[in-house]
Amino acid sequence: MENKNLRAELLAPAGDEECLLSALDYGADAVYLAGKTFGMRAGAKNFNTEELFRAVRTAHERGVKVYITCNTVPTNEEADRFPEFIRAVDESGADAVIAADIGMISMIKENAPRLAIHASTQTGVVNYRTALELYKMGVSRVVLAREVDLENIRTIRKNIPEDMDIEAFVHGAMCVSFSGRCLISEYLTGRNANRGECAQPCRWGYYLMEEKRPNEFYKVFEDEKGTFILNARDMCMIEHLDDLLEAGVTSLKIEGRAKSAYYTALTTNAYRAALDCCLRGEKPPAWVLEEVNKISHRPYCTGFFYGHPNEGSGSQNPGEITNGGQYFTDSGYIRDYDFVATVDKCENGIMYLTQRNYFTLSDELEILAPNRGPIGFAPEKMFNADMEEIDVARHAMSKLTIPTDIEVPPHSLMRKKL
Repeated sequence: MENKNLRAELLAPAGDEECLLSALDYGADAVYLAGKTFGMRAGAKNFNTEELFRAVRTAHERGVKVYITCNTVPTNEEADRFPEFIRAVDESGADAVIAADIGMISMIKENAPRLAIHASTQTGVVNYRTALELYKMGVSRVVLAREVDLENIRTIRKNIPEDMDIEAFVHGAMCVSFSGRCLISEYLTGRNANRGECAQPCRWGYYLMEEKRPNEFYKVFEDEKGTFILNARDMCMIEHLDDLLEAGVTSLKIEGRAKSAYYTALTTNAYRAALDCCLRGEKPPAWVLEEVNKISHRPYCTGFFYGHPNEGSGSQNPGEITNGGQYFTDSGYIRDYDFVATVDKCENGIMYLTQRNYFTLSDELEILAPNRGPIGFAPEKMFNADMEEIDVARHAMSKLTIPTDIEVPPHSLMRKKL
C-alpha cells in the first residue's frame, strides 16, 4: 500500500566537505552539518565560515536543504559570541538550525528570525506537551529523544500542530544515557560529551578491585555473555521505515557526522532506496538490506521503537537486527569490507581512480554507484600514474587507471571484501 507521508525526508550527516558531496551524490534530501563551534561533534572536521557558505550554495544547487547544528550547552563566554555566529549562518542561506539550549533558541529568534529552528535530540523531547511549548517558542521541528517508541510518536503527532515536523534517528550509534546527557566521559577523562567531545567510556570493559586487595581485578558481569555493561548496539531501522512514516515521522535521520564519506555514501544510498520503495508501498530489494552490513558497525538493533530494548529476543548474533539494545561480548566493530578507491571518472573505456586503501587485483571488488546496487568488479589490469602495469595498489591517494567496460559516474566508490 502506497505511503501518503509526502513530507518524508532523508537527512544525512556531513562532517566535512567530502561527506557533504557523498550525501548529495547518493540521494539525501537534506544534510546537517556544523561550524567550527557550537556543534555536538568536536571530532569532526566541520566547516569554517567560508566553507559553510560554500556548502550551503553547493547543496542548494542540488535542491538539498542544509541544517546547521548549534546544539552544545554553551558557556557564558560562548553565549556572548553566539549572536555573531548565528547572523553568519543566516547570511549563508542555511535552511534551519538545530538547537537545544533555550537561551540559544531565544538568540536565534532575535538575531536570525528568518531561520527555521529545530529542537535537537539533546532537548530530550518525549511528549507532546514539551513539543507544544517549543512550538510556542518558534520551533518548527522536534528531533525526538531516541527513547521514544512508535506508540508515543503517534500520540505526539496527533497532539501537535500539523505544520510542526517530527524528526527521528533511523541509523547509527546509540548512547547509553538519556538523549546523550552523559557525564561519564567528563568525569573520567575531562572530555565533555555535552560539548561534542565524548571519549565513549561506555564502550570500555570494566573490572572491580576490592580496596584491600590492590591490583587484583575481577570481571564485572552483566550476565554470562560478557562484561561490557554499558555498551549499546547500533540502531538500524532500514526494514521498518513504513512503521516510522505511519507513526508520523517526517524526517529520517542518519547519525554519523564524525564518520567517513564512505559511511555517508553507503548509508544514504541504502536508505534512499529503502525510502523510495516504502513511499511506493514496496519492500526494499535484498541488496539494500545487505548494504548496511557492509559498513563498519556494532551489532544492530531497532532501538526503543518497539518497546524496551531488552525485551524480545535480545539475540547476541552480530549479524542480526534485534530488539536487544545491549551487546556484552565486546565494544568492537563488525567490518567485512574496506573502502579502497574513489572513481574520478570513466572515459573511453578507462576508469580513473584515486586510491584510499591497499588492494590487489585478486581481491573481491565491488563498485558502489548512486541509486543502484553494488556492481561486482574483476579487472584484469591496473596501471599507476606512470602507466606502469601493477597488480597491487599500495599508496593512499595515488592515481590509478583500470581498463573496463563499466560506466559509473564520478564519486562512485570501490571497496574490497575482507
